Amino acid sequence: MARKETAADAANPGRLKQIALTFKMTRKADPMVSLVLAAVGIVTFGVFLAIGFLIGHPVYLGILGFLLAFLAMAIVFGRRAEKAAFGQMEGQPGAAAAVLDNIGRGWTTTPAVAMNRSQDVVHRAVGKAGIVLVAEGNPNRVKSLLAAEKKKMARIVADVPVHDILVGNGEGQVPLKKLRTTMLKLPRVLAGPQVTTTNDRLKAMGDLMSNMPLPKGPMPKGMRMPRGGGKGR
Repeated sequence: MARKETAADAANPGRLKQIALTFKMTRKADPMVSLVLAAVGIVTFGVFLAIGFLIGHPVYLGILGFLLAFLAMAIVFGRRAEKAAFGQMEGQPGAAAAVLDNIGRGWTTTPAVAMNRSQDVVHRAVGKAGIVLVAEGNPNRVKSLLAAEKKKMARIVADVPVHDILVGNGEGQVPLKKLRTTMLKLPRVLAGPQVTTTNDRLKAMGDLMSNMPLPKGPMPKGMRMPRGGGKGR
C-alpha cells in the first residue's frame, strides 16, 4: 500500500524549488557567488580537518568541519542573496513597501497612504515605536506629502510619536537595505494596547487608496488623478 503524501513531503519540493530560484536570481546579480560559496565551504572544512589531524581526531573534526562548512555557506549565501535582492529592488516604485511587509511581528503596515501625480509615495507603519511614515520618491516633492500626513496624525493620534524616513542614498536619507534595521532601532514607547488603539483610529480615518475611486479596466485617455480621496456623501 502506497504511503500517503504528508504536508512535509509536499512542502520539500516547493522549498527546494524556492532555494534554486533564489540561487539563480542571486547568481544573475552576483556572478561570483558560486566561487565564493565553494571557497567558504572548502576553507572551513579544511581548517577543521587540519586541526583534527593535529590533535589526533581527524574523523570527529572532519564531521564537525563539514557541518560548520555547510552552515557558513548558508550564512554567506543568505547575505549575498539579500544584497542581490535589494540591488534589484532599489529604485523601483513600491520597493519600500515590500521591505515593510517583511519587517516582522509587532508592526502593522499600510502601503501608499499618500501619493502624488509623479508617483512619489508615503507608506505607514505602526508599532511600539509609534507611527513611522516611510517616503520614497523625489526628496523635494515628497516633503509636502510627509507634512500633510503629519498634520493628519496630529489631529487623530496627537499623543503618539510620529517618525519620518525618506528612503534613498542621498544625505539624510536611509538606504533601502537599512530600512528594516533603522525602524527596529527606534525606541519603543508604546504598550501593546496603545498600538491597537492607534491602529483602530487610523483605520477609521481611512487612507488614500481605500477612498480613491478607481475605474475598472484600463484608465480612460485624458483622465486626471483626483487631488484627494473621494468624499463621502
